[in-house]
Amino acid sequence: MAVERKSSQGYGWAGAMPAKQGLYDPANERDACGVGFIINIKGVPSHSILRDSEDLLCNMTHRGATGADERDGDGAGVMSAMPHKFMAKAFGELGCKLPPAGQYATGNLFLHPDKPTRQASIATVEQIAGALGLRIAAWRPVPTNSEILGPIGRSREPVVMQPLVVALEEQLAEQDFQRRLFILRKRAMHETGPDSWFYVCSLAARNIVYKGLLTPAQVPEYFSDLRDSDFETHFALVHSRFSTNTFPSWERAQPFNWCAHNGEINTLRGNKNWMRSREGLLQSAAFGSALQSAFPIIDEHSSDSGAFDNVLELLVVSGAMTMPEAVMVMVPEAWQNNPQMPAEKRAFYEWASCIMEPWDGPALFTFSDGRYCGASLDRNGLRPCRYYVTDDDRMICASEVGTVKVDPKTVLQKGRLMPGRMLLVDTHAGTIVDDEELKLQYSRQRPFQQWIDRQQIKLEHLQVSEKPIVVDSTPVSRDRRLRAFGYSAEQLNLIIGPMVQNGKEPLGSMGNDTVLACLDPAPRLPYEYFRELFAQVTNPPIDPIREKIVMTLACHVGPEGNLLEVSEQQVHRLSLESPVLTDGELAAICSMNDKHAGWATHTIDITFDLAEGIGGYAPALDRVCQEAERAIGDGAKVLVLSDRAAGPQRVAVSALLAAGAAHHHLVAAKLRAKVALIVETGEARETHHFCVLVGYGVDAVCPYMVYEAIAKLHHENVLSGQTVLELIAQFRHAVDDGFRKVMSKMGISTLQSYKGAQIFEALGVADEVIAKCFVGTASRVAGTTLAGFAADALARHDAAYANGSADCEPAAAINDEGEYNWRKGGAKHVNTPSAVANMQDAVRRENQAAWAAYTAEAEASVRDCTLRGLLEISGDGAQAVPLEEVEPWTSIVKRFCTGAMSYGSISKEAHTALAVAMNRLGGKSNSGEGGEDPERSEVQADGSCARSAIKQVASGRFGVTSSYLADADELQIKMAQGAKAGEGGELLGTKVSRDIAKTRHTTPGVTLVSPPPHHDIYSIEDLKQLIFDLKSANASARVSVKLVSEVGVGVVAAGVVKAL
Repeated sequence: MAVERKSSQGYGWAGAMPAKQGLYDPANERDACGVGFIINIKGVPSHSILRDSEDLLCNMTHRGATGADERDGDGAGVMSAMPHKFMAKAFGELGCKLPPAGQYATGNLFLHPDKPTRQASIATVEQIAGALGLRIAAWRPVPTNSEILGPIGRSREPVVMQPLVVALEEQLAEQDFQRRLFILRKRAMHETGPDSWFYVCSLAARNIVYKGLLTPAQVPEYFSDLRDSDFETHFALVHSRFSTNTFPSWERAQPFNWCAHNGEINTLRGNKNWMRSREGLLQSAAFGSALQSAFPIIDEHSSDSGAFDNVLELLVVSGAMTMPEAVMVMVPEAWQNNPQMPAEKRAFYEWASCIMEPWDGPALFTFSDGRYCGASLDRNGLRPCRYYVTDDDRMICASEVGTVKVDPKTVLQKGRLMPGRMLLVDTHAGTIVDDEELKLQYSRQRPFQQWIDRQQIKLEHLQVSEKPIVVDSTPVSRDRRLRAFGYSAEQLNLIIGPMVQNGKEPLGSMGNDTVLACLDPAPRLPYEYFRELFAQVTNPPIDPIREKIVMTLACHVGPEGNLLEVSEQQVHRLSLESPVLTDGELAAICSMNDKHAGWATHTIDITFDLAEGIGGYAPALDRVCQEAERAIGDGAKVLVLSDRAAGPQRVAVSALLAAGAAHHHLVAAKLRAKVALIVETGEARETHHFCVLVGYGVDAVCPYMVYEAIAKLHHENVLSGQTVLELIAQFRHAVDDGFRKVMSKMGISTLQSYKGAQIFEALGVADEVIAKCFVGTASRVAGTTLAGFAADALARHDAAYANGSADCEPAAAINDEGEYNWRKGGAKHVNTPSAVANMQDAVRRENQAAWAAYTAEAEASVRDCTLRGLLEISGDGAQAVPLEEVEPWTSIVKRFCTGAMSYGSISKEAHTALAVAMNRLGGKSNSGEGGEDPERSEVQADGSCARSAIKQVASGRFGVTSSYLADADELQIKMAQGAKAGEGGELLGTKVSRDIAKTRHTTPGVTLVSPPPHHDIYSIEDLKQLIFDLKSANASARVSVKLVSEVGVGVVAAGVVKAL
């Protein structure tokens, strides 16, 4: 049967995924999975292990997914020990006699179906092998069954071949052999390129991986090797993939070389950037100069799981760490807030945090190097893992129970892997290693605590002195510098004031109808162009209050050590408990070279001369980058980007643009890991500002201007009852809690992982700015250029210093800009008082003129404030449709649905009126997540009915009962709060009346918070289960899923459709 081979004009291996286009970006691909392994604890190989792993894999089919054609799986595979008996037979048929086990290597390689391309790849592999002192003794074509594949799988089906790799030296040590195989694989992958379809599933002496774009049941059917009775192994590690999109991506199937992963690395962008920067520090006596040829360590096109595997492999193959130790470093348990943890283990994790940030996110990793086989769970425990130990020396571990049929009488032990714990089998020792015993063993190998005591620098060691903040006699409302940095009276009164007084961010109503920054003619700070991303469906947000014990803001900053060695110098870093610094703390850091020799600090001015005008902005950014690189070359360990020089003749470059440009410049130069990057700025005052700065690589921020504003407000008795230092401490506490809230929306637990992770999308930022300052950030709508940001900076400066003079009054006092509350002449809003008045007049008096005025003003507001308002329907070339062919309005409105607004968020009268109106029209109203009184389903005497046809189910489960579910035409799963995505809605206790509490099955007067969906939906597999449950409760109802728009939501939606 002829198969159409598609061209490779795409993204990644074999161009398997479409290239970035429109709103689609292959970088947004997500997946979830089922994983597990079976192992003989004593290391005794048998074919029965492999045979039982087939059951394990097939019984997790529901955790994977397929395309429209059920033969097109999302990917599945198995890792096993090298089956020496089978390989001796298979290569013997080619006339090759195998050396003893461990003295040869092989693995499955994907190659192009086109023979010349395939032969070119083979020649490359052989040439590289020869240069490394290795020889390819034979190439074995792996028998495969293409007939079982679906059309997508066939379109990118590779030729699978196994090279027999042997060393030219007779007595090559196993570790040296392994390192040469690592370099061979990395160089071959780099030199052949993804368009050649070349990919190495594995290449090792102890393990082998069989995988492909298959369903679980297809794996042994496609690879007949796996059905051979001579294929004996002491372990089998399996993986079944659920991809949010199914493109013919054979290489993304798992297991990878060393591990398989169920979950999502939320901090991937930061992990990749930091690893790239660390390449400038990596040295290994074992690898020597050959290590450079393995760079980049992380494959550009790899998934999050593949990137994790790349780094894990490096740590193990280099000999720096054993596999369990490397996993402990990359996925540490929550240790900072655990007083019961033994001191030795705590010291180990603190050392680990000095050399690498956690790969944070919901994750269950299974891994093996032939000797060890195990599983490790993330610190939150947000992926399931169960295990059995039987009396025939077997362990069965999987994402759920029941995957392999086991006689209960044979079970010696069973359990659930707990958060942050590791399950490990050492087949050389023939034992299951206890988690605590294992970690204490590694923790006691070196004097980590002594290293920390001798080398770690803490702020309290620097003799921080907080001097009183000196303020001048100019009132806050006339402060030129506040105006130059864009402060408004609203920010001082509604944001900073409550943060200072209450120690937490103020609570505002949901929704923001203010004009987008990119559409606002008034100058806006760059921070306002960025939107925080959030978790939905494929991974869960976490609760920053309930989960505070596993969250931490502590970070180590300053020069990192060599990742490929374990040494005392690795902990010689500065430890910060919070990313928000006071003036005194920054001063102490700047002078730390006096006490800690070698810790030189270099301050870089991020202002430019007013006379340079708009043209001075971009060169100032270039100067900052170049000066940062020179300073590192001169031995600086701490860089401080400061705009304190801003004044009548000096204009401040945005600290965000300066820091982003410097960070990415240093990452590209592989210098970022050699220095701490601190920002001293007058811009930052809201939590969002701090989060964006840290998200783009800043280690710490000193917001000196907000401290001066607090001091002035205290001096003017606006803030009283506490000292200025106490008020500043309250502000810092509010920002710290704000960090936890923002991190939790993406399911991130540690600030160290959040730093540089770029968990944002830009809205209305030009590509030139993204390329220079925010590399890798999604910006789907181009907009403000560097010249635009420069014009905004000059406009703010001019408002503060008219004509560049410090002697005159500001052009205008700091006033209420109307950002949070509508003000005449202030910021534009979608909803205006006059529009609301006209709408009310039109409804109450059936006033057509008022209705016309309302619609005209509403359309104008939407056009001025939103992107959708700029869209126009193109009628070019369209032909008019006869009116008689158009559906009558009575038919069209039956497809209308109201938005989901719960009873409590709006009044009973409004909620009921919407339902009655929609039922009269034949459309559907949506109950929202607040439940609904069963009495509303009764038809009234006048024929009206207040029943909502769409019943919503959210994580709070407010008002959800069996009758509620049964009485619906459609059941809607609410994955995220539209206006507060990743956080959840909140109904104040003062609004929870007796009637509302009865409907929601709660207590009157108690505040209700609809929590993030991690309480019951940890992943797309869990969503799949909830859909099944709702169908069971009401088989005739449609099921829909409410998602919130963000970059990549289309990819998530595709996965949801597959779950449906």
